[in-house]
Amino acid sequence: MDISKYDGNVHPDEWINDIKKYNSLWENNYGGFLKTVISLIDPTIKLSSTEINDIEKLRNELKDDISFEVFKNTNKRKLQSLKYYPERKGGDTSKFISTFRKLCYNAEINDIKEQKKYLYKSLPNNHFDYISNEFYNKMKNVNSINELIKEFENIVLEESKLIRNESIVALKHTSTGKYLSSISNLCYTTGSGKQLVFAGGVEPDPNSLWKIQFDTELATYADTFIRLQHIKSRNFLGIRYQGYQYDNTKGRGIYCYYKSPSTKHTEVICGGEETTWKFNYNKLENYRGYLKSDDIININIKRMYDENGRKNGQVEFLRSHDVQFTIGNDLFQEVVCHNERLGGNDEWCIELIHEVNIF
Repeated sequence: MDISKYDGNVHPDEWINDIKKYNSLWENNYGGFLKTVISLIDPTIKLSSTEINDIEKLRNELKDDISFEVFKNTNKRKLQSLKYYPERKGGDTSKFISTFRKLCYNAEINDIKEQKKYLYKSLPNNHFDYISNEFYNKMKNVNSINELIKEFENIVLEESKLIRNESIVALKHTSTGKYLSSISNLCYTTGSGKQLVFAGGVEPDPNSLWKIQFDTELATYADTFIRLQHIKSRNFLGIRYQGYQYDNTKGRGIYCYYKSPSTKHTEVICGGEETTWKFNYNKLENYRGYLKSDDIININIKRMYDENGRKNGQVEFLRSHDVQFTIGNDLFQEVVCHNERLGGNDEWCIELIHEVNIF
């Protein structure tokens, strides 16, 4: 039987609760049990009362000793220096929360406002850190430590889905379930003759992986422009200006972009001259949150030229559909840009495949 001793480095409540597990060994001799418990107290801890006849009096005596004050203050200082690191930076949220709750218990910090203060101090100081920015908004109505931890975990979960600059992503066409893809050195046999883009398999594969790039750490829906670099070919998703061509439907010459093989919308390629895109939340026009994995988005590009050859062309959206084209004996699902009314074929689910290497 290994009964722990008390030396002031554990909370008295915790130690007494552990000791009480052995009470059944002294069912008819409570006085003997109490004497044994007292004998386990370190001799440097002096009990002021000589008549301790129950466990609760012993508990109060231990809390009155200066060692308990030192113990609580030590745990407060540990709380002040405690730092949270997300899993993407090598942290462990479960262990952090366990440590945080234990330190609050040891320091007897039971006031929820004070617990919020210590938890906030543990967060990263980075001005762009999502967790720090979201903390106060989400914690306003929290009234217990269980609620506090639950809301904190919700923020951490959302943070883990944020798409950061140079993360690896895949774009799934929501209507057909196929992923935006390209194949190195496989080119259109019409239009520009450049590296083709198509909607490929229903599972992400090496041909459907893209590095997303923007100028800030996180991408907001309000004003962030992005570029999508195909991982295997290292070429950027874009469109290509063709120049002056005679248009039979209009009966005149216009300045135009290369056309897609089947529907004759704007051709989308890897290796285009115009490669800067913008994204919108598919349901809310004025949504101003951060871009996250599993968001359903519309993606658009603004042409550099209009049909008169002047700069500042029209905005066009990335679309796929069931229409196919052939190269040799292979069929490919077409991906285009267009300026028609938006619909289900213009929706893409962005999926975070691999976060940027932050070390």
